[in-house]
Amino acid sequence: MIESSQPKKQRHFRFNADMHQRQHFLHAHIDDALKKKLGIKRNSVQISKGDTVKIMNGSKRGTTGKVTRVNLRSGRVLIDSLMKKNARGKEFGVSISVSSLYITDLKLDDKQRAAKLKVAVAQKQPAEQKQPKETAAQPTTQAPAAAQNK
Repeated sequence: MIESSQPKKQRHFRFNADMHQRQHFLHAHIDDALKKKLGIKRNSVQISKGDTVKIMNGSKRGTTGKVTRVNLRSGRVLIDSLMKKNARGKEFGVSISVSSLYITDLKLDDKQRAAKLKVAVAQKQPAEQKQPKETAAQPTTQAPAAAQNK
């Protein structure tokens, strides 16, 4: 990052920043309840596709929705619940600045993101697969015992 406090130099740095540097500009605050639930000590996290956010500023204040697209070049985000119609009636997404967003739920399917946030991701193991094996094993053990009793 640039060390100068002059606004002119800050704008110049942000405008000419590389894409890997622009990722750091796309952080938003996290809900306190979510921080406690996941045990995150950070105040802000990088927004990614699939996160649930709440708009805090502007005419659409209070609207919540999922992030459908993150544009690193412009530093703006598209939200599924924020749509507009053009003159022909076709709907299109409206982009909103990351600075006016508040993260209410994180998408933690990505193991690298979860590791970076130091959050344990629960591995999904369907209970349906285990139950048929156990029920299938029980009748076979009971059938010979019933045959021996006769």
